[in-house]
Amino acid sequence: MFPKNTWYVACTPDEIDGKPLGRTICGQKIAFYRGAENKVAAVEDFCPHRGAALSLGYVEHGNLVCGYHGLVMGCDGKVVSMPMQRVAGFPCVKSYPVVERYGFIWVWPGEAELADDSLIPHLEWAVSPEWAYGGGLYHINCDYRLMIDNLMDLTHEAYVHTGSIGQDEIDESPVNTKVEGDHVYTSRYMDNIMAPPFWANALRANGLDDKVPVDRWQISVFSPPSHVLIDVGVAHAGNGGINAPKEHKAAAIVVDFMTPETETSHWYFWGMARNFKPEDAELTKSIREGQGHIFSQDLEVLEAQQRNLQDYPDRRLLMLNIDTGGVQSRRILDRMIKAEQTPAAEPA
Repeated sequence: MFPKNTWYVACTPDEIDGKPLGRTICGQKIAFYRGAENKVAAVEDFCPHRGAALSLGYVEHGNLVCGYHGLVMGCDGKVVSMPMQRVAGFPCVKSYPVVERYGFIWVWPGEAELADDSLIPHLEWAVSPEWAYGGGLYHINCDYRLMIDNLMDLTHEAYVHTGSIGQDEIDESPVNTKVEGDHVYTSRYMDNIMAPPFWANALRANGLDDKVPVDRWQISVFSPPSHVLIDVGVAHAGNGGINAPKEHKAAAIVVDFMTPETETSHWYFWGMARNFKPEDAELTKSIREGQGHIFSQDLEVLEAQQRNLQDYPDRRLLMLNIDTGGVQSRRILDRMIKAEQTPAAEPA
């Protein structure tokens, strides 16, 4: 259902400020916390004494203390001590590779010895002062792959997101899909149209006229295991569209990190990074609120879709050309999962 030998976004740093966080990722219950020298740590959320959730405890001297009977757990999953008890022979619990980077906590839920932090994708918008980012988190009761399907085919915007980013021209414009290695690209270009409300607001915020025709683009990029970054924007028509000079456009990257919880639920880290007026904190807040509303509309649709799929498991879903991006993304995931499940060849 989901690859494990890969990096997922587990949480944001503020979620572990002052106390541990318990979160299920790829079917595994994990406790995240800040250990020695404020470094992020992650261990199985299971106390080997009586099975209590370690995430309900607290951090002391860089170790995680179980809130049930006081067992002290090290960042490596080894039991350190327990008041008035001999615990040297207690079994270890699993510890997980974790990295704090780009404003997120990343976790590798698979085989620890395979973890390589160079595989975490580079996010230029997260480190450049020319960009501003605002985002949030939703817990969604649906297969994470349904969200990938949703983001790799933005046709639904014309129906789900009327009044914000939706417009008829989306449904009237062809979609192009290409695969390059483990990346899938879907693109749609709409020339000489009027900007929908969200983008009209963005133009005004960037000091541009919102009453003239624009060229609009949407380029969704899937990279495994479950990341979709979408290059979006509008430019005054006739200035080069996506390649227009900054003074003629409002552009952004829609950020989507889907982290599986179970086979029918996931954590959705969403946001938008923009490279116009990055110093405007109020604009960041306003865009974040607008994006939050837009993504909440997807939530309702996807959870209802998941319920239907569970109620009618034998129904065959129909595939159209607009579904190609999602189909190709799933093929990449299937290959990754198959590779993990295939035993390594014995050495000669």
